[in-house]
Amino acid sequence: MTTQLEIKDKTAPIDSIKISPFRKNIRKTTPHKHNSYFEIIFLTEGSGTHTTDTQKFDIVPPIVFTVRKEQIHFWNIETEPSGYVLIIKKQYIDNCLDKEIKQLLAKLSAYPCLYPNAQSLEPLFEILNQEYQENGYSQKPVVDGLLKAILGKLLLSAKAEKASESNKISDFQHFKELLNQENQLTNKVAHYAKLLHTTPQNLNAICRKEAHQSATEIISEHIVSEAKRLLLYTDLTVNEISHKLDFKDNSHFTKYFKRHTELTPNAFRKELL
Repeated sequence: MTTQLEIKDKTAPIDSIKISPFRKNIRKTTPHKHNSYFEIIFLTEGSGTHTTDTQKFDIVPPIVFTVRKEQIHFWNIETEPSGYVLIIKKQYIDNCLDKEIKQLLAKLSAYPCLYPNAQSLEPLFEILNQEYQENGYSQKPVVDGLLKAILGKLLLSAKAEKASESNKISDFQHFKELLNQENQLTNKVAHYAKLLHTTPQNLNAICRKEAHQSATEIISEHIVSEAKRLLLYTDLTVNEISHKLDFKDNSHFTKYFKRHTELTPNAFRKELL
């Protein structure tokens, strides 16, 4: 007999980013996953273990754990914890115009556990938490700036630590970074496989293992996300966008976009503007 894995969502539908103090009553949780957001947990107090997929980590504060979308994780906490939980929803990442934030998130997601400098990191979490509690996400430039500072500090910690097998950036993470760094996207799996010095078949296998999606599905998701941003936040014509996203003509792009969104590019732009 099989039991369905619990899927938790700690955000309200309108939230794209959420930060809150880590709940002090958390001790043991059942294995669960989050299917719509990336989670950063910063603990300054507490002891016990945190398990992500098949990796178990001792809680030795100050410590940061990251949990990617669709990863399974659970807690076994022995002494009262203190810290913060920062949630970044997929819709925030999809709609984020700051490519540097996207690149920082892609890099950070390769590190399931970090030991940061709490003296410089904790004030940033405190300020972001205060800003969020007072204004939510209404002060977007402030929230985005604080988020970027936190991500930057965490990656500095990652670079300072000795590389370990669990912290090496995988081919999957390199693939995600390439999607974010590419000046001109393409929907050809072979293009990215060549850049990663592997085969399309192997890249597909890697993507299915890490994200339960094919490489084509991940590329399509990224292209559609980029198309939506260009339609919403630029004055580019549909024809110009189709060229920018490496479609051979406007008709092909329109069919592709409609297949994934059920709307034509023009209809999508009119509906949301």
